[in-house]
Amino acid sequence: MLQHPSVREAAAAHGRGFVTTLVKECIAQTREALQAEGGAERMPSGIDEIAQQVATRIEDLLAPSIRPVLNLTGTVLHTNLGRAPLPPEALRAMERAAGAVNLEIELETGRRGDRDTHVEEWLRRLTGAEAATVVNNNAAAVLLTLNSLALRKEVPLSRGELVEIGGAFRMPDIMARAGCRLVEVGTTNRTHPRDYRDAIRSRTALLMKVHPSNYEIRGFRAAVEARELAEISREHDLPFVHDLGSGTLCDLRAFGLPHEPTVAEAVRDGADVVTFSGDKLLGGPQCGVIVGRAALVARIKRNPMKRAMRADKLTLAALGAILPLYRDPKRVAERLPALRLLARRREDIEAQARRLRPLLAGALAGAAEVSVVPCRSQVGSGALPVQGLESAALSLRPERSRDLRRLAGAFRALPRPVLGRIADGALLLDLRCLDDDHDLLGQLDHLEIGRSASRRLPPPVRS
Repeated sequence: MLQHPSVREAAAAHGRGFVTTLVKECIAQTREALQAEGGAERMPSGIDEIAQQVATRIEDLLAPSIRPVLNLTGTVLHTNLGRAPLPPEALRAMERAAGAVNLEIELETGRRGDRDTHVEEWLRRLTGAEAATVVNNNAAAVLLTLNSLALRKEVPLSRGELVEIGGAFRMPDIMARAGCRLVEVGTTNRTHPRDYRDAIRSRTALLMKVHPSNYEIRGFRAAVEARELAEISREHDLPFVHDLGSGTLCDLRAFGLPHEPTVAEAVRDGADVVTFSGDKLLGGPQCGVIVGRAALVARIKRNPMKRAMRADKLTLAALGAILPLYRDPKRVAERLPALRLLARRREDIEAQARRLRPLLAGALAGAAEVSVVPCRSQVGSGALPVQGLESAALSLRPERSRDLRRLAGAFRALPRPVLGRIADGALLLDLRCLDDDHDLLGQLDHLEIGRSASRRLPPPVRS
């Protein structure tokens, strides 16, 4: 096998040891297949067949695992698809930072510096906080803050704010891992100021409010507002920590979206420390941001765990390029993809859907009925959980219901995979996140489906 021309060429290009291992794997797989089928009935067609298997394995292994996809699911900040798409400014900044950079060095003095300085000035300007630091995500921001300020002490928290987000992030578990003791106050639907006052004892480290960004309690309810909770904290000389989860730096109402509390509002309402995500409504890379009083942020940064959670140079470069886009709040939606997609008007999306419908119907060759239907997009990543966004989708309904999942698989098999969602017996392609028609139309020639080609569809995905 190693003397086969294509294998010998592959060994010269990729290394003899690597290719030899693949040859052994392919021979073993061929042997197992022959044994399973009954070796006497099917003999190998020769070493050419195994050589081709080796070439295919090399191609598969060297292909990037992370691939661009078209997000037509209707969830803009889709956690499984990488959340916020980054603007060109961030991509250029990450490219510049790929080599040696002044990450932790002061060029004026030559002394060691602080990596947070690359984003702290803009975070202070945009939030009104005294200081800031960045870690790898908001879960880390909450964990680090509590471990730094409440280790081996108690933290009262409303039962209505004991959140759980995707990936089994549960506030009680995070508090336990942070080394502090949760003291539940109030009830699920109603918490009053006296509940916090009654819970404060000598071992109380701080008061905390968690914004329930991925659910909403309605009906007979009561909650203590951040401003009032800050006053209670001052009365007892305690820090007040406000976890915003999916934090935003601008008022979303300016773009026709429901209001979400901004970081600047949280600071003005008296929070001593605010934690929030960088890759959700902020529209940046995955990171967690901690802003607040300088003395408390300094304590957090001195925690040895900070080094295990700090952001890398590419994240800081991307965040540092995005924050200045907020200098003009009226134009930020034009520059930031996440906000621009969230703010798209239903009328524009519907016009796009009507424009694409006949072209997609032609590509499907009658194998599926294509129509334009109204739908509701969602923000995603736990932000604005009950406020859907009016949108429009292309509804793809195959002739046979059993072909629905295979139809979805055919779209996932395109050169740039297209991901929609299955609902009401159809594959829905919500066009809210389709910036360029050509991104979809330009690859429809690769769609292996037609009136007589259902057998060529990929097998359905099994859960």
